[in-house]
Amino acid sequence: MQLHALKPLLGRPGPFTTVYVDATPAGTGIELDTAERWKGLRRSAPPGVDPAVLDEIGARLAVPDGRHDPHGRVLVADAHEVLVDRILSVPPATSRLDVGPAPALLPVVRAAEEAVRLLVVAVDRTGADLTRLTSGERNRTPETTTVTGGHDDVHKTREGDLARRAQTRAEDSWQRNAEVIAHALEKAVADDAPDLVVLTGDLRTLGFVKDCVGQAVRDRAVDVPGGGRGEGVHEGAFKVHLREAAAAFRARRREAVLARFAEATGRGDGAVSGLGDVVEVLRRGQVAELVLAIGAIEGALSTRELWVGAEPLQLGVSAGDLDGLGLSAAPRKMTAHVALVRAALGQDAGVTLAEEGDAAPRDGVGALLRWSDGSTPSGSLLSQSADRSRLRSLG
Repeated sequence: MQLHALKPLLGRPGPFTTVYVDATPAGTGIELDTAERWKGLRRSAPPGVDPAVLDEIGARLAVPDGRHDPHGRVLVADAHEVLVDRILSVPPATSRLDVGPAPALLPVVRAAEEAVRLLVVAVDRTGADLTRLTSGERNRTPETTTVTGGHDDVHKTREGDLARRAQTRAEDSWQRNAEVIAHALEKAVADDAPDLVVLTGDLRTLGFVKDCVGQAVRDRAVDVPGGGRGEGVHEGAFKVHLREAAAAFRARRREAVLARFAEATGRGDGAVSGLGDVVEVLRRGQVAELVLAIGAIEGALSTRELWVGAEPLQLGVSAGDLDGLGLSAAPRKMTAHVALVRAALGQDAGVTLAEEGDAAPRDGVGALLRWSDGSTPSGSLLSQSADRSRLRSLG
């Protein structure tokens, strides 16, 4: 997945405060509400954190997020303000507050993984509402554009000898309105393509719209029941269906990346595995997608350090790897997984997490490449992350 949601963190002043909290409402099997959990976390904050930052985090957590099922929240602040505030579909096993020179990696990447850019198209026989939103996002108000078909004769009648002509006129108006909706939808996708186009509302109109749109819309389209424009729409049920559609898309996205990585690794071209090789291709800006095994993030990659400069692509396994890169300041050490994600973010690469049981790269880190040449390291073998003993040492 892309890390656009984390872009505001790049180049910001530390220390970073990361809050990873169970936001499940009280009364759903949870004794404490989010505000009470935050009070306990705040007491664990070190003295160096600006109290105003902690106040802002608390104020955000005090506002209900509208979810009534088990879920989590992750908030990240730099030295001055909150930059990331996202809802996570799975609450953490333990709520925590981390303060350091970089955000806590796993909850932040989880937050980016949750992000699915949606264009929700709610239609009826007269027009549609096109709403852009991102699943899990808290910081932005959804943007809605209303499309009006302009043909009002959309109601069929069954009375009198004019019934057939009335029905024909209604059908014609119906289809013409669908053509207007389809045109607006195609333009919206062409202007800013979402991950998913969510189609909901009047089923017959949706059928007409789908007949009119091109392949770019069809490739992204998914039918989600329960939404619409008129009264009687059950918003709660529709939001549940919407979250399910986003979750299904995330699973497909992850599986597709891991399949591409396995294929490229198998043919020895287009992918690399192992910490040293991945550091090299990150430094050269070759990475399209960074692949990290969760087991390695929680284990070896959390204890190993890399050398980094002021810029994201200035990184190496040793300080000598940065010689000749024109550093503006002396190199410093950074936790390996943080440095890797920082470098991926710096070249607009995505990040995919290999879950337990997935085929994982050597050392728990790999990369799909944008390009390669004769000096690019060759791919390496995969291992099963479920069998930790087969993961090679970071050395």
